[in-house]
Amino acid sequence: MPESTIQPVSQNTKLGWTLEQRDPQFIEFLMPIWEWLYNNYFHVQTSGWHHIPKGEKVLMVGSHNGGLAAPDVHMMMYDWFRRFGTEHPVYGLMHPIIWEVFPAVAQMVAKTGAVVAHPRMAYTALRSGASVLVYPGGAQDVFRPHHIRNQIHFAGRKGFIKLALREKVPIVPMISCGAHDTLYVIADGYKLVSQLHEWGMPWLFGLDPIVFPIYLGLPWGLALGPLPNIPLPIPMHTRVCPPIIFERYGREAACDRNYVDQCYDVVRSQMQHELDALARVAKTRIHCPFGK
Repeated sequence: MPESTIQPVSQNTKLGWTLEQRDPQFIEFLMPIWEWLYNNYFHVQTSGWHHIPKGEKVLMVGSHNGGLAAPDVHMMMYDWFRRFGTEHPVYGLMHPIIWEVFPAVAQMVAKTGAVVAHPRMAYTALRSGASVLVYPGGAQDVFRPHHIRNQIHFAGRKGFIKLALREKVPIVPMISCGAHDTLYVIADGYKLVSQLHEWGMPWLFGLDPIVFPIYLGLPWGLALGPLPNIPLPIPMHTRVCPPIIFERYGREAACDRNYVDQCYDVVRSQMQHELDALARVAKTRIHCPFGK
């Protein structure tokens, strides 16, 4: 593994709370691994990368899939770096729980450009001139039940809209099809375990998991809870959609609740339209072990 070329981060700086932990040499080290997975394991087909304007920062908004492994995220990262280079900065927002529960994993992904999913880090990254990748649906999205795998699921979170409006950047939607077939999420048992918690059952690691999926997948067979998974080798389609540019920007627009709601509906509906079209294309190619 290559030695880091970035400056050491102050010991007083928490992991994920600085942009300085990104390491282009570490990304270069990962590129051959991602390339093999891209070509030989997931057999990725992609399109739409011309929609990302060269030399401009954008807010990429995605719907991610496939459990904690989130294989479509890794494949899109590979596509980004092979097109724009590892020196071209991009930062991805990652849920705070991952930083607390899996610090070793968090330390590695921080080198690829992951930062804590917090408004402060999102604004800092954009104001540095970098593009930012966000998955608003979070855990509810990545562990949504299999029967809604082809639905955009943001869980009602609209902070990314306010971010785009305040920073006056276009939103570039990123979608994928096939990645959510790399496991089979039967249901979300969060309401039940939440009730058990109210009756006295402690949370594992002392953290509210937000979701409690029941899923079939490797290596567990049947998994209870948001456990890490090994994705099955399912063909995958990814697509970068045309940029969404709103009529109004600025602080006033971001504080207008009705306007934020309208912008949110526009993004969600356009992404759903694109995902419906992609699913129709992918249906002729994807061989899902769990049926239609």
